[in-house]
Amino acid sequence: MHITDQQQIKTYYKALLNRDASYLGSFIVGVKTTNIFCIATCRARKPKFENVEFFSEIKDALNAGYRPCKVCKPTANNQETPEDVQQAIQLVQDNPKQKVTDYQLRQQNLSPENLRRWFKKHYGITFQTYQRMFRVNTAFEELQSGKTTTETALDSGYDSLSGFGYTFKKVLGKSPKQAHEQQTILISRVGTPIGPMFVCATNKGVCLLEFVDRRMLETEFKDLQKRLNAHIVIGENEHSCQAKREINEYFQGKRKHFEVSLDTPGTEFQQQVWEILQHIPYGETHSYQQQAQAINNPKAVRAVASANGMNRVAIITPCHRVIGKDGSLTGYGGGLERKRWLLEHESKNVI
Repeated sequence: MHITDQQQIKTYYKALLNRDASYLGSFIVGVKTTNIFCIATCRARKPKFENVEFFSEIKDALNAGYRPCKVCKPTANNQETPEDVQQAIQLVQDNPKQKVTDYQLRQQNLSPENLRRWFKKHYGITFQTYQRMFRVNTAFEELQSGKTTTETALDSGYDSLSGFGYTFKKVLGKSPKQAHEQQTILISRVGTPIGPMFVCATNKGVCLLEFVDRRMLETEFKDLQKRLNAHIVIGENEHSCQAKREINEYFQGKRKHFEVSLDTPGTEFQQQVWEILQHIPYGETHSYQQQAQAINNPKAVRAVASANGMNRVAIITPCHRVIGKDGSLTGYGGGLERKRWLLEHESKNVI
């Protein structure tokens, strides 16, 4: 999106002048005089106010005709988690059963306001909500391992069972006693050269990998929770960590095949189509017609296209490798610019 709000533009310009790392991922700045775009922390000489315009995403700057800055390398560095956010997340992970207060954050020279803004921007929740979800998920795992509700509540820092029960049900949708009936979907975030992605995983495998600005993402979340009888909470497990490693290797040009386990609920037809997607070789493209023929149903071109559109695991299940019969780029949930980027990336690294 092209940013037009004047007050927001002034705020972003000030952040650009100060090289404020807390604004990483908040905006992209296009410099009219050089036709390049940069991130907040760029070390290059700062342009005049009248020579800049701001965008919310890299793809918007690309579409406006700007090219990446060679100094700050925005396509590689824009999505890095700021150091203060990494410190705050580490505090939560090191103290999974204790609430990290604003006072404690300030003692570590961390700004609660900056953290609040970053989490709102990238997760749609506050930092306090993030750590509350992390604590509840830790409690959920202990309950499933056989620990009693009372033990878990007291060990998690709650003064009363009622307070623990209320928070637990608010986050997971069920009471602590019903924990064994439900699983959780753990969601985390991974940065890529073409934008941040959400990684969701169950105890069986990765169930979602999508760009955070994908349309209908909220609908996907609701459908996934319903199909898996699970609630989405902040966290990671072995599958999501493995997915992040493999995705990073993919973008570095080092990985052409994924090994992480998947947990992708869908109809029998959708599963069949997604299986065919997995067999499209790295660096190659197939048409919807070829996909339909591969499942022995050459007339099912539209149904195949629809099933492709329902794929929730981008890149790993490579629907970006499917193009029109005439060779044209067709619909892609992450946007056609990203689809073009991914295909060019694979063509350069195919050997």
